[in-house]
Amino acid sequence: MKKALVIGSEGNIGVPLVKYLRQKGYEIREVDILPGWRDNYFVADINHPIDLLPAFDWGPDVVFILSAMVSRVTCEQASGLAIATNLGGINNVLQLCKRVKAMTVFFSTSEVYGPGCELMSEALADPKPNNRYGLSKLLGERLVEYEVQNCGMRAVSLRPFMMYDEEEDLGDHRSAMIRFATNLASGKPIEVHRGSARGWLHASDAVRAIEASAHVKEYAVINIGHPNVVSIADMAEMVRVELGASKDLVKEIDMPRQMTLVKKPDLTRMQKLLQVDPEISLEEGIHRVCIRIRERLRV
Repeated sequence: MKKALVIGSEGNIGVPLVKYLRQKGYEIREVDILPGWRDNYFVADINHPIDLLPAFDWGPDVVFILSAMVSRVTCEQASGLAIATNLGGINNVLQLCKRVKAMTVFFSTSEVYGPGCELMSEALADPKPNNRYGLSKLLGERLVEYEVQNCGMRAVSLRPFMMYDEEEDLGDHRSAMIRFATNLASGKPIEVHRGSARGWLHASDAVRAIEASAHVKEYAVINIGHPNVVSIADMAEMVRVELGASKDLVKEIDMPRQMTLVKKPDLTRMQKLLQVDPEISLEEGIHRVCIRIRERLRV
């Protein structure tokens, strides 16, 4: 039985990942900054690595690093905390991974690419992120690469594109699909970024790819996403129809600065190295999200 340590276990990807790893037979320890008390759970901030020591003393075979300061808006507003966490904090975790010789899966972001490339390929030598979140994650990748090249660390870096799950947190800080479904189910208006497009990967497909990355033999940067890239306007219309909401609730606006209009990932490495193809279509995913949000809002 493999021993897996999930850092960032309480997040919207961490929760389904822990569940999936248990189903695959892993022995699990969980770490997150959120207070809590249960067996095999540790409360820790990666900026204060002493609190991580008990989890690493356990001797994990693989460490999934999901912890980070996320979101473009948050990382611009709290720039000091973003840089400290996404660089210093990640370095803390990498040093501990190195000491126990654990395979390390670093969760980066598609925001590293910025708006300047039509096809977002991992082969791009010099990505140009246009926000602090993407920049800090790209520099985090560089830290991982340094440890691989100079210290013999076994690792991969994952660049996730849009991921969603019907059980994820609700709120204005969440992805467009979740915000759209929550607002429309409540009879509230939504704003759609004109001309924008994304692929949407359900969490059940995402966790298969994340787990598979722990078996990659040599360091690689790997995109994780869905090949079906659709306009945000079309996705919003699918949500509206599913919920039976009024067209008057949908308003198109220009995209804010420091965002990327269209994200089209090259998923060749995901298919070849991870041997994962998405199983959940956008239609099915939206149906699941809308049903669950109605239940949660009781509408």
